[in-house]
Order: sequence, then structure tokens, then C-alpha cells
Amino acid sequence: MFNWISPDIIALLTDPVVYQALLRGLGVTLEIAVITIGLSFVFGVLLGIFRFSKVPVFSQIATAYIEFIRNIPLLLLMLTCYFVAGLPSAAAAILGLSMYTSAIIAEVVRGGLNSIPTGQWEAARSQGFNYVQIMRHVVLPQAVVKMIPPIVSQFVTVIKDSSFAMAIGAFELMYEGTILAGQYWKATQIITIYVLIALTYFVINFLLSHLSRKLQTKLSAGRGTIGQ
Repeated sequence: MFNWISPDIIALLTDPVVYQALLRGLGVTLEIAVITIGLSFVFGVLLGIFRFSKVPVFSQIATAYIEFIRNIPLLLLMLTCYFVAGLPSAAAAILGLSMYTSAIIAEVVRGGLNSIPTGQWEAARSQGFNYVQIMRHVVLPQAVVKMIPPIVSQFVTVIKDSSFAMAIGAFELMYEGTILAGQYWKATQIITIYVLIALTYFVINFLLSHLSRKLQTKLSAGRGTIGQ
């Protein structure tokens, strides 16, 4: 049935060591990605609100951080956290990714908040709401629907960018795959390993994107056209 498949590839695909190594790497990748997503979401939302804020000191500090971090290579942040801060490889990857991703999410949040018409703020103030109440009950519920696609897109990027952690010795998916590829000498086997890695990334990110679309549809129910 599989006569068209090279015996070398069959030997690779039937070797349990291959899947054990990739699963170990996937576990570390998901650990880095999940922690990064959680941290960067919290700090990104806060940074976005601070930059949107009319309080100059908050806005200026947030702006300085966002502009500085966004214009530094992600790998350099990881290397700094690893060599300068002396953190373990996985922790350095998480911190570097979180710093970078929070700056990106902050801009998404600011854009979402800016998309809310001024009339919404004025109407809420006329009802006696303060700034925090307006943000919590009026602005954020509307803005979050518009922010879901770009935020999830950034989270997908986090999962892919976690592969940079191999540069500082984190045993994530790409690192394990590269070590595994070094144990084989035939090009077809090496290519097969990287195809398996690519498929793994694709499945995870496709599922995440699919869930985000369902969430956006659910949250936008009763609010008119999505993104409007």
C-alpha cells in the first residue's frame, strides 16, 4: 500500500524515538507559548490603556517602552535575558517573548480603544460614569470584538516565534527536531522531520485561529456586523 514511500522514510515514521523527541519539544514549546500569551496579554492590555490614557506620565512611559521594544529584534531580547540577566533558557525565552509581544498587543489595544466613537464616551459621562466605569462597561466590551483577530494573530506568531528559543538552548520543538535531524544522514529523512514539525505548528495555529473566529462571532452577536 505504501510502496511509493521510500523505505528510509518508513523507517523514520515508524521509529517511536522520533515522536518521543518531538512530543518533548512540543511540550516545551507550548509551555513557553502559554505562559508568554498569559503574561503579554495582561501587560499588553495595561500598556495599551496607559498609552491611550490622557494622563501624560502614563502615556509617555508606555509610549517609550512600546516604541523601544518594537524596534529591537526579538532574538536580541532573548539573548539579553539569557546572557545578561542570567535566566535559564526557557525563562529567558518567556521573558523576551513577553516583553516583545506585550508591546505589540498594547498597540492593538490602543487601536481598539481609538475605534470607539467619542459619542460613546460622552453618553456614558452623561449617565454619571467615571473613567474606569466607562472603560469597563462601555468601551472595552465594544473594543474587544475588534481586537480579537489581531491579538490572536499575534498569539499565533508567539507560537511560531518560540522557535527562536533554540538559539539559547531551550529544548523546544525546533531544537529537538534539529537534534533529531542530526541523527539521520539522508536528505529525505531530514526533510521528513521538518515536515512533521511544520505540520505540528500548522495544526496548533489553525485550531487557535478557528477558535478565535468562533469567539469573535459569539461576542459580536447582537452588535451588528463584526468589526463594525
